Amino acid sequence: MTQFMLSVHHRADDPMPSEDEIPAIFAAVDRFNAQLQERGQWVFAGGLVERAEAKVVDATGDSPTVTDGPFSEAREWLGGFWVIEADDLPAALAIATEGSAACAGQVEVRAFQDE
Repeated sequence: MTQFMLSVHHRADDPMPSEDEIPAIFAAVDRFNAQLQERGQWVFAGGLVERAEAKVVDATGDSPTVTDGPFSEAREWLGGFWVIEADDLPAALAIATEGSAACAGQVEVRAFQDE
């Protein structure tokens, strides 16, 4: 089995779900997570806090620095992710389709590098 990261991306111009829609989305994601676990495809998953709460650590110079905010002021950002196991890319794409429907957002699929 290959491990894949399914990442949920948000864009600045994406409409935000209404307060009434959010509980249904969270419930759908919980069901999706449970299905992944039941099928033995779950490795790890998590949602991320607001990007304004991010910190960036740079230890490439003489002394490390820590700055507030996201790494870049991009129009797109990572909101959460799943790490799953799947037989191949088509299987991972099928799982990502389920995840996209559950979280009501786009999901990027990338395999981990071979060791």
